[in-house]
Amino acid sequence: MSKVKIENSILDGTVNLPPSKSAAHRALICSFLSGAGTVSPLIESKDMQATLSALAALKNDEGIINCIESGSTLRFMIPTAAALGKSVTFIGEGKLPERPIGEYLRLLPEHNVKCVTDGTLPLTIEGQLKSGRFEIAGDISSQYITGLLLALPILDGDSEIVLTTPLQSKPYVEMTVKIMSDYGVEVTKTDNGYYIKGSQKYIARNYNVEGDWSQAAFFAVAGALFGRVKITGVDFDSTQGDKKIVDIIEQFGAKVERGKNEFTVYKSKLHGIETDASDIPDMVPALAVAGAYAEGTTVIKGAERLRLKESDRIESVTYNLKKLGADITPTPDGMIIKHSNLIGAELKGYNDHRIVMAMTVAATGANGESVIDDAESINKSYPAFFEDYNNLGGKANVIGDRR
Repeated sequence: MSKVKIENSILDGTVNLPPSKSAAHRALICSFLSGAGTVSPLIESKDMQATLSALAALKNDEGIINCIESGSTLRFMIPTAAALGKSVTFIGEGKLPERPIGEYLRLLPEHNVKCVTDGTLPLTIEGQLKSGRFEIAGDISSQYITGLLLALPILDGDSEIVLTTPLQSKPYVEMTVKIMSDYGVEVTKTDNGYYIKGSQKYIARNYNVEGDWSQAAFFAVAGALFGRVKITGVDFDSTQGDKKIVDIIEQFGAKVERGKNEFTVYKSKLHGIETDASDIPDMVPALAVAGAYAEGTTVIKGAERLRLKESDRIESVTYNLKKLGADITPTPDGMIIKHSNLIGAELKGYNDHRIVMAMTVAATGANGESVIDDAESINKSYPAFFEDYNNLGGKANVIGDRR
């Protein structure tokens, strides 16, 4: 276990975004189902390791798939394995066994797949997934929908996904459909879900993974608060919902200059905003930090699913910003933050990569040094985060084992 010490600093420089974790998960599964091709570049993170190892285990009929701590890997691989008729036991580490899989435990037995579990991991599945009608709530996790979308086209018959509640995190599903289309597989949007024709084949190709907009949020907020940060390696035509960070940081009052595949954020006087995060939940920790420094009041809503992430991110953000001296009140689906003068403190990382990265940004402008535990959790998605942060002029000193 490691800690990171953060000191007050001014930031000025350029950061090139790592490749998108979300896009890579999807492309790797499409590539696997196509039987050939490459997916690159890939970030060397624990979540990528989880998907690569899971696909290797599936290919080699190893029988056990360790999804490590990756919810995406777990929820994408369960229906994929079922569509291939594999008998597999899924296991996980850290908080992953506590994360919900209930929708699959209901749906898969309705379509010829036996599930053996006590409600959490380990989960053993047996049987050939059958096509048909899949009714699922749209407001629990879009990862269920993505998992089904990836798997259903290779079944013999046509299938339909019927959403029983409005879809949240819609951009993530749109990303899935776009990447599937890149591999020659078509999905038809219906009034209340998706229609998937059976007996389709994924077409092999070499896939280039775009930059990760979800990581841009931390540096965009850092630039708006503490200096000038140019963020490169972005695609403004991306289906990633988190590209909204550019518009949102402008709503806060930040000066932003857009380029072809880059944008620059300048230190600005920010003011509070009200924002609905139902389509951009991963961005909430960074937006909360902006709210703590912005004049007036910031209201973040629509983010109730954050309570089911690597940590309860509503509570994790609230605890840490309060420790720094922020005026923040949690709500059932978000938080209310008022302008505050932050003071360095001992902070909790909650073994959650996005909490550690967000609190690093929060501590950058605090009076006095801060220490965040579980610093190694950044390895889940962005192992080079502290290096990139320090290259901008940040002062992050990791203490202890970073593995």
